[in-house]
Amino acid sequence: MTADKPLRADAQRKRDALLATAREVFDAGGFFDLRFDDFARLAGVGTGTLYRHFPTREALAEAVYHGEIAALCDRVRQLRDELPASEALATFLRGMVEHIAAHEGLARTLSTLMTTRAAALAEGSRALEQAVTDLVAAAVRDGTVRDDVGAGAVMMALHGISAGHDRPGWRAEADDVITLLLDGLRRPL
Repeated sequence: MTADKPLRADAQRKRDALLATAREVFDAGGFFDLRFDDFARLAGVGTGTLYRHFPTREALAEAVYHGEIAALCDRVRQLRDELPASEALATFLRGMVEHIAAHEGLARTLSTLMTTRAAALAEGSRALEQAVTDLVAAAVRDGTVRDDVGAGAVMMALHGISAGHDRPGWRAEADDVITLLLDGLRRPL
């Protein structure tokens, strides 16, 4: 399969079924508990189809990750189009806490993969950081966010929130960190 050649409709459905199954398994926290061939059975496809689309467990995990990143970047664009810049930023950051909470199994799997596949996942991190940079820049341009704090600091806060997801009371603390971040980004009067 090449990235340039579009998939036939049935092949795309099977690929999508494998990705949906992997997302479900991630969210349940059992990605490493299953034999790789079990993903095919759970998705209702043959093992040949699994290996044709995703030759390794890591390739499947990377595809799920890149799909999640694409969805988050699309969400940023949608918010930028629909809301004032500072509101779009706040909505996105609060939504990221929801996303992290809903996908903590994915976060655990990715942290395991990062030790060996960091370069393969870096492209997605750069895409998300660029989307956040665009959000912050729009809020700076409209004068609601200070111009001396960059998107890198926002991303670092999100990484910290994600890394602490096993803490008791994580959700309330994560919401508090977002509130602190938004207060700190607000341009002083």
